[in-house]
Amino acid sequence: MSFLRHVALACAIVAFPAFAHDYKVGNLHIDHPWARATPSGSQNGAAYLTINNQGEADSLLSAAATVSKTVELHTHLNEQGVMRMRQVPEITVPAQGKAELKPGGYHIMLIGLQQPLKQGEKFPLTLKFAKAGEVKVEVAVEGLGAPQPKMMHGHQH
Repeated sequence: MSFLRHVALACAIVAFPAFAHDYKVGNLHIDHPWARATPSGSQNGAAYLTINNQGEADSLLSAAATVSKTVELHTHLNEQGVMRMRQVPEITVPAQGKAELKPGGYHIMLIGLQQPLKQGEKFPLTLKFAKAGEVKVEVAVEGLGAPQPKMMHGHQH
């Protein structure tokens, strides 16, 4: 193999895990948990992910993380032309379907951050589902204002 091919392969191996990480619990596949970096002094952040369901309907009941004092499930609602965040008791994952937690929609709210979320860092997050049980995932912190990453299917944890 040529030197350039070795370099390209090494770069691909190093770059791939930063963007592709997924987890499995029961019939659920959790794809690329991520969060945006937060500015210095910011008290709140949010985590996003996609839950693909290959079985019967399930629900995300809660999430827990040590990076913040409180973790809540939230959605955005349009109330008389004004977008507002509201806590929700659960997020349904339809049978043979998916639930997307993304900016402007459902998300996991991190309230009372211990310190700002910094690009390139990761933090643990525990997700609790009604039927599938609990799974620990690692949330990758993307850049401040980062768009939703394109999902790449990688290794499973």
